[in-house]
Amino acid sequence: FSFTEGPASDKIGNVCFTDQPNDKIYFWDWKTNTIELFLDKTGRANGTYFDKNDDLITCSDENGEILKISKNKEIEVLSKGFEGKRLNGPNDLWLDDFGGIYFTDPLYERDYWENFKQEIPQKNLYYRNKIGIISKLETFTQPNGIIGSKKLKKLYVSDIDAGKTFVYDVLGEGKLSEKKLFCEMGSDGMTLDSQGNLYLTGKGVTIFNKNGEKIKNI
Repeated sequence: FSFTEGPASDKIGNVCFTDQPNDKIYFWDWKTNTIELFLDKTGRANGTYFDKNDDLITCSDENGEILKISKNKEIEVLSKGFEGKRLNGPNDLWLDDFGGIYFTDPLYERDYWENFKQEIPQKNLYYRNKIGIISKLETFTQPNGIIGSKKLKKLYVSDIDAGKTFVYDVLGEGKLSEKKLFCEMGSDGMTLDSQGNLYLTGKGVTIFNKNGEKIKNI
């Protein structure tokens, strides 16, 4: 692969991941330990997440879109802008219990963009609700990795250029508490385990407990 990104697991543990420079999504089958091409021409998918139906939701930055890719490889554009303006380049996302999508929109200008003109000067965290309305929630230096916990009702967002990760309490549908500093480290992507430990990528994988204390580096 040229540059792997955006791993996401379905309900039974198979993993999709992207090779963004080659505009492909691959599928790893855990039972057979084989990797197959799932989709070519993905809108330059980056971060991904499976919804409750095991359809793959992608941050596809070729045209600043959020896409839904069905198991039959049918593509639906869920979002392609905010207030009539092109998104900078959706990067990573997390789905909540309400059918909504939290996603980060930093700016990494790509050599494959044609006639790109930045229409939104800020680099924001957004929320798309289940009927497709997008709200701007917060502005960051360069938001990137994002993950949430439905059980803990928490949302974590990395501000990678600021070297910080923030945490919110999820109060309702697209409603967050004031952000709090979780740790002095940013990341390109992250995940949570069942104990509430947060795994941040960058210089290996660094693990923080739920109190924001560093416990291990892999």
